[in-house]
Amino acid sequence: MALFTGKKVGVSLEEKALPYYKFFERNLATIPADKLALIDKPSEIPAVSFADKNLFLAGKDDAYCQTGYGVAEDGTGFVANETYMPGVTGAMLDWWFPWHSVGSDLRYKIWDPEDHYFARANKAAYVCDPTVPVKQKTWGVTHYVLEDIGNGASLIAINFKRPADFGFDESIIGTEKCESLACGIGAGDCAAAMCHKWYPYEDGVKLCSRFWIGLTEVDGKIVRGLPEGAKIPVEAARGLYAHNIKEFTNLASILAEVYAQNKDNF
Repeated sequence: MALFTGKKVGVSLEEKALPYYKFFERNLATIPADKLALIDKPSEIPAVSFADKNLFLAGKDDAYCQTGYGVAEDGTGFVANETYMPGVTGAMLDWWFPWHSVGSDLRYKIWDPEDHYFARANKAAYVCDPTVPVKQKTWGVTHYVLEDIGNGASLIAINFKRPADFGFDESIIGTEKCESLACGIGAGDCAAAMCHKWYPYEDGVKLCSRFWIGLTEVDGKIVRGLPEGAKIPVEAARGLYAHNIKEFTNLASILAEVYAQNKDNF
């Protein structure tokens, strides 16, 4: 799979001079063997449907796939992943999602130096505005992202949403299995609805990711965007799963340090 070439993306002289370039130079964190073993094994357990996404938010989706990928009966694809992040707090993740979308492209590159090229917010002034609560800095903001999720570099527009506009019950946020989250709709070669939620776990946090591939936004509504009878190729879900376990394993290894050194630098 192209995601595991070991070749890093290019960086500029200006990027090399930045204090967080050292995170780019490090070897990527080792992905747990049990997650790697699932790359060639589509899940036999179905994913929670987008219609039932509040079960996921509340942590009441144990009957559904927690780590893996596949294609649902309606032809949409799915990816699920859980990442334990020792030493990380929810506040760090609230900060990370807006922080990496402004400033230098290097901010996105250190997340996954082999597959991330850039992420740029369309409302940088809003993201950097100190009067905007950090938990809201992705709401209504589009991140234009260039990354490789298995088939070469691809441009994706991720339209981040306020949770209620994504269809989530906001009363669940702040409860035991959902401290906070980031959610949105990605448009590009692999259109999908996505959510990353997190909550305190052991001496850090557990971050839980879900992707519903093949969903799109029409007139403000999130709907199935595939032609009648069409199905997402399982290879698309496999590539996204492989990318997700790679990028979040690496983020877990660097985030606490990146935050400590850059939290006041938007």
